Amino acid sequence: MLITDNHKIETYYQALLDKKQSFVGIFFVGVKTTSVFCIATCRARKPKLKNVEFYTTFKEALDNGYRPCKICKPTENANEAPKQVEKAITLVKENPKKKITDFQLRQQEISPEVVRRWFKKNYGMTFQAYQRMYRINNAFQELKQGKNATHTAFDTSYESLSGFGYTFKKLVGKSPKQSKDKNIILINRLTTPLGPMFVCATDKGICLLEFVDRRMLETEFKDLQKRLNANIISGENEHIKQLMKEIKEYFDGTRKTFDVAIETPGTDFQVSVWKSLREIDYGTTTTYQSQAEKINHPKAIRAVASANGSNRISIIVPCHRVIGKNRKITGYGGDIERKKWLIEHERNNVNS
Repeated sequence: MLITDNHKIETYYQALLDKKQSFVGIFFVGVKTTSVFCIATCRARKPKLKNVEFYTTFKEALDNGYRPCKICKPTENANEAPKQVEKAITLVKENPKKKITDFQLRQQEISPEVVRRWFKKNYGMTFQAYQRMYRINNAFQELKQGKNATHTAFDTSYESLSGFGYTFKKLVGKSPKQSKDKNIILINRLTTPLGPMFVCATDKGICLLEFVDRRMLETEFKDLQKRLNANIISGENEHIKQLMKEIKEYFDGTRKTFDVAIETPGTDFQVSVWKSLREIDYGTTTTYQSQAEKINHPKAIRAVASANGSNRISIIVPCHRVIGKNRKITGYGGDIERKKWLIEHERNNVNS
């Protein structure tokens, strides 16, 4: 939303001049003279009040023709976890079998309140729920390798088998004894120059990569769980770690193809459409008509467009490279302005 309240505008402008950390993510300032937008702590030379306008989300700034500032990187840093939260996440990853208490957080000079607020806002869950998922994922992997359920329960800091069993079944969908053949989908979060994204992966590979504000994202999660007969829980595996590395290289302009394994459950037609998307060269675009002809369905243009819209793995399966027959940039679940940005980004880096 464009901020029109004069009092707010004055407050935000003063926060911009003072580089106030507490306003990071509260507003995004568009600079009319340069067509870039920034966050409150940007180190760039400050514009005059008459040359700025304030938005409540970076998406609105993008929609109004502004591009991210290269100095403050607003879409990354506004959504990045504060240092205290990063420290708490590191504690969980380094101690996947332990329950991290508020007392232990305070011992590390971490505010439990700050951590709780951030997780509720950015993950839609509590910090305790997040680390509980990590512990259950660790237990799930050990059980699949043949470890005894009783030993696993107590090694994972559960005080009773019943408590472990209840939580395990609630998250995984089956009891510890019945879970050896069960699949789970791990979900994690990463930041990019175009905003935060969710990444999901199974043992076979990446099965979802979407911007967190994508329309119908909850429906995608439900459909994915149904198709793979698996529950989504927080965690990471080697596929997710590899994806995070490759996505960073892509946005840095140094990677043009992806090596990470993917899993794309869908109809035969959808799978053929998604396969054709991966054959579109970096830095180029094609049309829905050309894509339909390439898979030998020249009249199925709308069906091809629909299948592109059902693609769950953004960027890696590059549906952003498909445009309208009139060369207009249309149809992108992650937002049209992002699609324009991705096309331009690839064109600028195709020869680098």
